[in-house]
Amino acid sequence: MKLLEFLRDNNISIGDNFRLLLQRLNLWDEKYLKEIENKIGEPAKMSKSKGNTVDPQEAIQKYGADTIRLYILFAGPVEKDFEWTDEGVQGAYRFLKRLWDFTHRHIESVRNVEFKREDFENLENPAKEIRRKTHQTLKRYLQQMEEFSFNTAIASIMELLNTLQDFEPKSELEKKVLKESLQIILFMLYPITPHVCEELWHKIGEDKLMLSYAFPEPDERALMLEEVELPVQINGKLRAVISIPVDADQELVKELALKDQRISQWVNGKALKKVIYIKNKLLNLVV
Repeated sequence: MKLLEFLRDNNISIGDNFRLLLQRLNLWDEKYLKEIENKIGEPAKMSKSKGNTVDPQEAIQKYGADTIRLYILFAGPVEKDFEWTDEGVQGAYRFLKRLWDFTHRHIESVRNVEFKREDFENLENPAKEIRRKTHQTLKRYLQQMEEFSFNTAIASIMELLNTLQDFEPKSELEKKVLKESLQIILFMLYPITPHVCEELWHKIGEDKLMLSYAFPEPDERALMLEEVELPVQINGKLRAVISIPVDADQELVKELALKDQRISQWVNGKALKKVIYIKNKLLNLVV
């Protein structure tokens, strides 16, 4: 029987033995252990009998309960096992610190700001795109949480924070957009990291506990696109991506495409034999 088959049949990994051996010999080397595990065995599963468990209390004291909850839910799908790593815990901690720092950077801008949805009817970019991204994330988050896809829900929140990083509100309206986005991020994270969220919630000017407020719902008007990016092909080869009005008809799309210099250089002097248009998805000009 091969060594790998023996280890799997007996629920043993090469990591179990090496961890204990290297620790006893004071030769612990995480990189070396992982190299051995990748070549021969599987990562060791936590077990009291093997002496390789992690004391959550130590991690909580060092990083806080919110960080540990975030790490566990972000580590992977709930139905699968995962290997506990200090790097993963530190990554969750860095994200919460980034949220903390970002919020504090804008506290003075948003603390006394109040808004209602009607305020956002005539937004212009970049605030318009920020708000669309926020409500797209909220809609996706609600679906992912219903499916217990906590790791992908958290990933969506992280992506939204990345988008907000470069947004510097200049007008009162843009400050309202930022405050709404911050509030929605805190609401989405609240079931996972309630202590951090509650603290930041009060710092941005809210008096009551977050539980006193209704959970936000996606604004369908914010989700509506006025324009879409349309790939344009010539004889099946992608030559450009153009902006078109949503649900534009074929004639308008063809006209806009032919006006684009990147497209016209491939069409000029040639007979246009066929136009294939999939609404909002693709335009293919056959010459």
